[in-house]
Amino acid sequence: MQKNSKQTEMILNDNLWKVMLKLTLPAMVAMILYGLNVIFDAIFVGKFVGELALSGISVAYPLTQIALGFGAMIGGGAGAYLSIVIGKKDTETQNKILANTNFLGLILTLFLMVLLLLTARPLLSFMGGEGNVLEIGLSYFRVTVIGTLFWIFSLSYNMIIRAEGKMGKAALIMGSGLIVNIVANYILMGVFHFGVVGAAWGTNIGMFVYTLISILYFKSGKASFNAKVFSIRKDKQIINKILSLGMPSLIMKIMTLIQGVVVLNAIGDVGTDYDLAFYGVSYRIAMFMMMPLSAFMRSLQPAVGMNFGAKKYDRVINATKVYMLGSLIIIIPIYLMAVLNPQAVLGLMFEGVISPENIFNFIIFISVIPIASVSMNGLSYFPSIGNGKIAAILSMLRQIVLFVPAMILLPRLFGVNYVYISSFVIDTFMTVVMVVLMFKSFRSLRGQLTKI
Repeated sequence: MQKNSKQTEMILNDNLWKVMLKLTLPAMVAMILYGLNVIFDAIFVGKFVGELALSGISVAYPLTQIALGFGAMIGGGAGAYLSIVIGKKDTETQNKILANTNFLGLILTLFLMVLLLLTARPLLSFMGGEGNVLEIGLSYFRVTVIGTLFWIFSLSYNMIIRAEGKMGKAALIMGSGLIVNIVANYILMGVFHFGVVGAAWGTNIGMFVYTLISILYFKSGKASFNAKVFSIRKDKQIINKILSLGMPSLIMKIMTLIQGVVVLNAIGDVGTDYDLAFYGVSYRIAMFMMMPLSAFMRSLQPAVGMNFGAKKYDRVINATKVYMLGSLIIIIPIYLMAVLNPQAVLGLMFEGVISPENIFNFIIFISVIPIASVSMNGLSYFPSIGNGKIAAILSMLRQIVLFVPAMILLPRLFGVNYVYISSFVIDTFMTVVMVVLMFKSFRSLRGQLTKI
């Protein structure tokens, strides 16, 4: 029997602007907490251990995202499928999803732990680590690998809770884990002086608490489905669905890692240390500016998925448009502040005079952010209607077919500026492709409406 859920009824029936606000605001809080956690980690390492240790963690940190990528794949796929079957009121499938999530999580945890422990040194060398920086990064990374189980399950469970439409609950659980992480890092590094190993164990402890609170939520019976949190099942159809709908999340994580390596190598070959530092600052500012878009992307999934499962295709189309417009309204003022006074924005992280050429590079680089309100919501839209293949293909098209070759060739032929120009041109082109595919999908949904 379907459990009654005010959140489900709200998503299926309330005004879509109200739905967007109720789901997105808690997601924004979660993104801000996550950003603060990253900042505190860097502050503690820099203050209690030193710059060399910070360099070691900087080399290792992107590799820690591999575990989160697999967690996002499992949780993203399970969450997208759960939202759809909640909309369908298919309680039998709802009650099996968590058990299959556990099966995939355990298998992939074992696989990743063995693989990453065996390849830790060459992976860190590939990321540019050498000498003392390599050894410090290795110490940090190996400890984080030990906590892979909690890295995968914390994110997977949180994404399933989000898929129920309970963004506030998911944000609260995430925030609790992040606060524990900050406190543990301070104690282990500032009080006990465990160095970078303390930073890694602090993160593992935070992930453990994050996972534990999620388990307690499922055990409490407050989930919108019958959550048997310690059950394990292997249902081929459900596992295939989780993997197909979650694959775009994994591809995005892995491709972002590869993208970072390719760009840094390109700038390292044709630019200076100043160019590397400037790109690093520009990238961090752009990622911070895009945090609101990530919140919209996360909260769109249950809004679209449940209505798709309930065959309310008009609400699916209108919800997607509302999310794109809402995210654009939020991001435009942030974008204009940066464009109208780029020197002040860059000056928050970058000392000294910034040349007009680099000001231009920064403006070009962040000018893709407003149109990302379409592309990022689009990448969430397709898995939410049960079509993860399109999102996966688009991610690979951007990264493998367009971005990597462009970054290997153009900066070396025409200079560092083309790192920024190429990014803007590629993302603009991909947004046009996304718009075409989304409107084609909308026409298909309208066609199904006439048959109902």
